[in-house]
Amino acid sequence: MRRMYINGSTTGYRRTYCRHTRTPTNSISRTFSEVIYSRGHRYRQPNSEPGTSITSHGRRPLVPPTVQQPPVNQDLQVEDIDFNVFNNSKNHVTDEYHISETARDLVVRRGQTFDITIAFNKKYDPKKDDLQLVFLAGDDPSPQRYSSYTHPVRQRRGKNGGMDNATRTRTYIRINTPLLFEENILDCAMCLLDRNKLAWTVRGDPVKVARKLSAITNSQDDKGVLVGNWSGSYHGGKSPLDWVGSVAILNEYFKTKQPVRFGQCWVFSGVLTTLCRALGIPARSVTNFASAHDCDGSISIDSFWSESGEPIEELNSDSVWNFHVWNDVWMARPDLPSGYGGWQAIDATPQEASDGVYCCGPASLEAIRRGEVNMPYDTPFIFAEVNADRVNWELNEVDETHNVGVERRSVGMRISTKLPKGRSGCIEHFCYDIQREDVTQMYKYEEGSNEERAAVLQANQNSSKKGLYDEGKISDVEFELVDKDTVPFGNDFEILLKIKNTSKEERTVSGCISTSSMHYTGVPANKIKNVELNAKKVKAKSEKVISMKVTFNEYLPQLVEQCHMKMSCMCRVLETKHTYVHQDTFRLLKPDILIKAPATGKIGQLIKANVSFTNPLPCTLTHCTLTVEGPGLQEPSVLKQSIVESKQTFMTTIEFLPRKVGVKELVVAFNSRELAMVEGSCEITVSA
Repeated sequence: MRRMYINGSTTGYRRTYCRHTRTPTNSISRTFSEVIYSRGHRYRQPNSEPGTSITSHGRRPLVPPTVQQPPVNQDLQVEDIDFNVFNNSKNHVTDEYHISETARDLVVRRGQTFDITIAFNKKYDPKKDDLQLVFLAGDDPSPQRYSSYTHPVRQRRGKNGGMDNATRTRTYIRINTPLLFEENILDCAMCLLDRNKLAWTVRGDPVKVARKLSAITNSQDDKGVLVGNWSGSYHGGKSPLDWVGSVAILNEYFKTKQPVRFGQCWVFSGVLTTLCRALGIPARSVTNFASAHDCDGSISIDSFWSESGEPIEELNSDSVWNFHVWNDVWMARPDLPSGYGGWQAIDATPQEASDGVYCCGPASLEAIRRGEVNMPYDTPFIFAEVNADRVNWELNEVDETHNVGVERRSVGMRISTKLPKGRSGCIEHFCYDIQREDVTQMYKYEEGSNEERAAVLQANQNSSKKGLYDEGKISDVEFELVDKDTVPFGNDFEILLKIKNTSKEERTVSGCISTSSMHYTGVPANKIKNVELNAKKVKAKSEKVISMKVTFNEYLPQLVEQCHMKMSCMCRVLETKHTYVHQDTFRLLKPDILIKAPATGKIGQLIKANVSFTNPLPCTLTHCTLTVEGPGLQEPSVLKQSIVESKQTFMTTIEFLPRKVGVKELVVAFNSRELAMVEGSCEITVSA
């Protein structure tokens, strides 16, 4: 917590004595908290009893009543302070913080001025009276720790403060000062820094603050905000799919001071975005599709296969997540060469330890893009997430491995963030969210370009594995495992392998096609089906298609959260010994929730929103809930719902009273035992 004191006294007697009595000069000090909690956004000094003075020690006689003293001039005292919360909050764009909205405290931004008005008990004379502002931070502030700062207020306007109307009893002061934090989200952010003993001397360094926040957002080794859980069992907590915002999480943590259960990557990122922004660090969530997780520092994703063509999952510690969400934060990087400031990647999801702590970043996006993985912090790991090559190794019966192929364009796709307000996007064939902004080019050069390959090769120089790019001669048999983007959840689907023999001779192909469910982290879950290719003949200059059909009843019992699937194929041409290896992931597409709500509303006036979707499954949905959240519209709530029969349309109505002015987003999520994370959102413009 930061505090500000205002000290007033007569010039010449500050920290000295009155000319006649030799008693300490009278002064008044009040904190922001005392002012706010005494009378809203104003403070008025209570009337003093005759012969007494209000000091930090309470009321006490100035002089014994029996002693005659020469008359002295009345000392300058502060009687009233107006922090102008409404106007200052508007100017600093902090008026939507709850504590500002209720005028309980003043929240201002670093490097921007704010105004206060002080009323004294007598006319203020800058030639005779001395006025000081004292800023304190932390529980034990001191100048040596840079947590205590005293600044004299002068009539001439200066860099950190100034005044006008200097000869009146009411004085206007303009101050330029660091951020002041109080209550709820702000208090939670400061509490986290305090509990983890981040020194006040480094809290002005966004590099150190961001790195610390990436550590304390997870609870892996410091009792931070969130417990990570990817097991699929969430007894004793809440499924990560049920959270629709970070406010409920931070409020629970601040109330209990215990880690909240449970989160996964998108939840960690949402909480970290809120904490960074609350502390004045510009931040955004970033989603990377086909995100690599390199466990051994090889800056490659290594997959091991048996000679029969099946993946050896117990050796495959590296993985490619279907998607992963982290954060970008904007800051200068004086610790790096010129040109490496701006957006930096940080990640609060506890994946790999960094310097013994589960934190990640900040890593310069420019360094990642260029493959300069020697720059701090955790640049090799993040480079692998967006631009690693997948390397396939075949393990023979005597445990020897050899490289059977490198896949260059399978990691780091469609890296996305949300468009800033005021900018419009467009619907794309793979994404119907018009608020998506593609930032792939900030993380990597165009896939397959000379610059991109040079960055990969430069990063490989710091790898633990060399010689990954000797892929052998081109084969005269071409393979294609037909990619799938999505499959409607509830439908059957087919996996197709196309084989084309371009030679003038017949070729013989053996191998295996398989499919399995997987966690979104790329970790295999359950096998669903596989088809073996036993010496399939492909005639010269001809093509063959191998098909594997998977039914709803085959895959439903094997699914895990979010319905991610993986298909794998390994084939060998017996005549040429050429090996083809490929893996691809896809997702079963869920229906969208349709929300019908008014486009506009007013504070305090009831709004009704109709919510609906159609159950696409050939089975009944049970244990149904609806999670609703909308900052400024609706407090987070979970509503129990009845069962939804197969092909039936689910419909319900939610009601809420808007509390804040502006464009607000209502978020709704439906969850059941059979179908989870069916989501929808809409915007409502609220006026006073």
